[in-house]
Formats: sequence, structure tokens, C-alpha cells
Amino acid sequence: MIQSSELILNPDGSIYHLHLRPEHLATTILTVGDPDRVQAVSKHFDRLEYSFNKREFVTHTGYIGNKRLSVISTGIGPDNIDIVFNEIDALFNIDLETRTPKSSLTSLQFIRIGTSGALQPDIAVDSLLLSSYAIGWDNLFSFYEVPHSEEVKDLEKALATAIPDLPAPGTLFKAPGDLQKQFGPAFLRGITLTCPGFYGPQGRQLRLRSRLRADHFSKMQTIRLNGERITNMEMETAAIYGMAGLLGHQALSCNAILANRPNGQFSGDPSKTVELMITEVLSVLVDS
Repeated sequence: MIQSSELILNPDGSIYHLHLRPEHLATTILTVGDPDRVQAVSKHFDRLEYSFNKREFVTHTGYIGNKRLSVISTGIGPDNIDIVFNEIDALFNIDLETRTPKSSLTSLQFIRIGTSGALQPDIAVDSLLLSSYAIGWDNLFSFYEVPHSEEVKDLEKALATAIPDLPAPGTLFKAPGDLQKQFGPAFLRGITLTCPGFYGPQGRQLRLRSRLRADHFSKMQTIRLNGERITNMEMETAAIYGMAGLLGHQALSCNAILANRPNGQFSGDPSKTVELMITEVLSVLVDS
């Protein structure tokens, strides 16, 4: 039995941070960083079934036609992904009354709808990109036992050899499952770099200097890992892929490219690009 200090429930039986019970979530879950983006997704629902708000975690569950979907805001960063994915998995795969894991486990589908900056000069601002792999520069998975495949170990070694003086070595994850196959050529593909911050960890400099230099980014542009190149950077994908993979779920990160870092460009209408990504993703999920 899992102790009450480890699996914390609220007085109404809901899970601690998300304030949800099992019936409140669909098995297809869209994650967004920004709480305001939840409504930008759920406005496309034909019918809203549940709506909850706790801390930065906003959850809407509803239907498009016969397809039941949930959208939940994670907040920004890998630490919040650790909370959201553990608690969602617990809702489906732990009996909250007996506090024991269920004998029959439910595999979920997670689709991240997020924003990102391109690292390759030829990736246009306002394009859409799927993360085939993700490299995590955070320390989340130093606290979990991660059984990496030989393929992933080889790719990590290739990255460390190509750029031996990176501030962090990087933990690489492949998108768990085959959700990527459902998406057509409207989406680019590539390797996403997940950073534990927006400024220094992504090489931005305001008043503080970053340890990431221009030559780091130049080297990243030339690296090929299993035929894929490092295309973009953001703050959640590697954590999502790692947690989903360890827990037996499928996951895919869909990125709206709002900035091109090598070219110094930012989208002239970011809300339009995010809306395009939302409608494209929902169209794929409803038709699948």
C-alpha cells in the first residue's frame, strides 16, 4: 500500500495538486504550458464536460463529436511535468481507495501543444514541428532509474563527442509510441532541446552572461543523430517523453515555431500560429 505521505489526496478524494478524480480525464490528453491556452483549445470542443482550476493547473474535458479529450496546463518547466504526469498516471493506474497499483494498466496518449524557438536558419518562423527525439538539459531524470536502449546511448555519446564542452551533457529520449505517424507533411520533424530555463539555459543574455556560446549553437546545427538534426529548443518535451515512456504511455510534442534564434526573428502574429497548431492537432486526433 502506498502511504498517504507519498500519494496525497484532498478531502474530496481528488489527487493533491491537480484536484482531479479519475472520471474527470479522458485517455487522450493535450498538455499546454500556459493556463490561458487551455480555453484556446477547449473553445473548439462541441461540449464541455468538466472544468477545474487549481494553482497553475487548469483542466477542461469535453467532446469533439464522439471523441473525448482533456486539455491541461502544466505550467512551464520539467518540474511541473513531474507533478502532472505522476498524478495523471495515478488517477488511471492506482486504486485510490486501496492505494495499490492496478493489475491492469491504462496506457494514455499525451500530446503537447507548445511554443518553441528554431535553432536552424532554414526553419521558418510560424512553422509547425514534431519532436522525434528530445534532449533534456534538466536534472529530472537523475532522480529516476532510466533504462536507455543502445540506440539512445549511442546518440547521447555522439552528442557528447560532437560538443564536448556543453554546460550539461543531455539525456536523450525518443518519442514514446507511434503518434507521429498520424501527422502529415504540414509538420516538420526534428530533435528538440529541452532547457530548464528561458534565459541563460537557452543562451539568452540580458544582464547575466550565459555559458552557452555562439559556437555551441553552430555545432548543434551540423549534428545529425540517427538522421535527424537538432531543430529547436523549449522547456518541457524531454520531461514529457521521459515520464510518459517510463510510465508506459504514448507522447508527442507539437511545437509552434515562434522564434528563429540564428536569424534573430520572432513571429509577427504568434497567436495566429498557435491557433493554427491547435486546429491542425485537433483535426488529426478527431480523424484518427
